[in-house]
Amino acid sequence: MNFPWPEPGTPLDQIATPMPVIDEGRLSANIARVQAYCDSHGKNFRPHIKTHKIAAIARQQLEAGAVGLNCQKVTEAEVFADAGFDDILITYNILGAAKLARLKDLNGRVRKLAVVADSEMAVAGLAATFDTDRPMTVLVECDTGAKRCGVQTPQAAVWLAEKILAAPGLRFGGIMTYPSIGGAAEVEAFMVRTMALLAEKGIECPVRSSGGSPDLFAAHLVPSATEHRAGTYVYNDRSLVRAGHCTTDDLAMHVLATVVSRPAPDRAVLDCGSKALTSDLLGFSDHGEIEGFAGARIVSLSEEHAVVDLGGCTVPFAEIGAMVRVVPNHTCVVSNLFDRMVFHRDGIVTRVENVDARGTVW
Repeated sequence: MNFPWPEPGTPLDQIATPMPVIDEGRLSANIARVQAYCDSHGKNFRPHIKTHKIAAIARQQLEAGAVGLNCQKVTEAEVFADAGFDDILITYNILGAAKLARLKDLNGRVRKLAVVADSEMAVAGLAATFDTDRPMTVLVECDTGAKRCGVQTPQAAVWLAEKILAAPGLRFGGIMTYPSIGGAAEVEAFMVRTMALLAEKGIECPVRSSGGSPDLFAAHLVPSATEHRAGTYVYNDRSLVRAGHCTTDDLAMHVLATVVSRPAPDRAVLDCGSKALTSDLLGFSDHGEIEGFAGARIVSLSEEHAVVDLGGCTVPFAEIGAMVRVVPNHTCVVSNLFDRMVFHRDGIVTRVENVDARGTVW
């Protein structure tokens, strides 16, 4: 039996929970705000669609002025290619015959596709896959302080760029980084040095791509970067409020939940367990903030239950059967937990969108 998804015009208090609900006005305002900022500083903006995984939202982002999309995995990029998007950067090392074969097929369908690499092995796999008939553009990923992936020095970036240039089926597209929070100075220094070393060898570096939502509004502090990538900004979440990136008025996603039990005076249970709320703590000591109930803490998640400690709650908590809104710590993970998202304006459903790229994790 198919689930009866709400029709436009349905009040939110009549939909089934748990359910992520997206505020249309805040969503549009977040998209416009970030695009205007990048435009004002002369930077291309490339939204990371891992946050929403929805083609309709990606179209809103491009209509606002984004130059293309940032995807994280091959299968995720395939979904958006199928939806008609033709400028995609995959910011992940792609290794293994199965993934490389899918990448080659994808390259034949997308007008402008690029990937990243941070090792000779990753470049060798790409070089063995692509040829001069349909070359692949490769950016060198650089570690500018986040200590995740990336070459460690500008000299290593140049060395890898030369390996890319030596492969007939590859094109060197530039450099890319995912920096640490507050690391603009380190990113700029790394890029400046890398560009100088490349120039000494007569190698052009057309794209210098930086990223991240927490430092999005510091992108102008990296003048050498030609583009910025960010994803979480489109919804925002509890972690970005804490970081000062936005206010609670900019939160476009809430997880609507129902109080299913009040087993003790100091405890309540919601129907949004680990299958609805991310287990990512991101430095918090609890699993999300319940709007309007200061001091109520979601202290544990099982699959279908969220246990709320009411010991510090400053107001009377909602009774059994009442709905509450939870601000997730990290919206991106929530998107990958649901097949569909319910959108609303002023508490009235406007549309329901499929999470098109849900589960595309390789």
